[in-house]
Amino acid sequence: MSALSPTDWLHLTRGEAPLVVSIPHAGTIIPSDVEARLVSPWLARKDADWWLGELYAFADGLDATVVRTGVSRTVIDVNRDPSGVSLYPGQATTSLCPIDTFDGEPLYQAGQEPDAAEIARRRVTFFDPYHDALEAELDRLLARHGKVVLYDAHSIRSRAPRLFDGELPQFNIGTNSGAACDPGLTARVEAACAATGLPRVTNGRFKGGWITRHYGRPDHGVHAVQMELACRGYIDEPAALTAETWPTPYAAARAAPLRAALSDVLKACLAFAQA
Repeated sequence: MSALSPTDWLHLTRGEAPLVVSIPHAGTIIPSDVEARLVSPWLARKDADWWLGELYAFADGLDATVVRTGVSRTVIDVNRDPSGVSLYPGQATTSLCPIDTFDGEPLYQAGQEPDAAEIARRRVTFFDPYHDALEAELDRLLARHGKVVLYDAHSIRSRAPRLFDGELPQFNIGTNSGAACDPGLTARVEAACAATGLPRVTNGRFKGGWITRHYGRPDHGVHAVQMELACRGYIDEPAALTAETWPTPYAAARAAPLRAALSDVLKACLAFAQA
């Protein structure tokens, strides 16, 4: 299905602190055999978590481990249940191998959507290596420290009417309704976000994807939290999204206050893990 090897798209920065940062949706790579069947390559990259690698580039300075995929979520979404079960029953969401955008636009030309066999191949090629790497790093750090925090990093447009009403808060903390981590970690992350004065919510529209729900096992020492950011905190959001207007460039000056806040969030995660 693809000539890509994991060295082409799976990015791992290994640290020794008890903190793993997962970035599952910032990728833009689409294999040529998939791209040929799409309505448009731009549409297929429209819902990427743009520029998160740049936004969280400070994480290695905290000695955190960072696991990031360069593959587009249109190819396969490594933050979805591999069985295909919806994470948000009754609500609009995208699937393991999405066939439409957040706005409901079809991604594939008619009749070109991936079938079950192709989805299985994509899972073996891309999903499994990402999670093998993530699990190996969690096991390594858990053996060393006895407790580790998994921080799953995301961003999304401030407004996506098909997914949620109105404007999303700047910080959207997800802990699978408290099941994925100790309340003490939630409190520390909330406090770091509250210090900015920007709007925040815990377990609102985004309660945590499959990564948070699958790996968050506080009784076994792994505490997982998802952070979904409204991307207005670090880039300009145009009124209308077109191939000419989106994505906007990473805005370092605009992002600086948010990066400082996120540094405090990750330091709060470390303080919890080291307590």
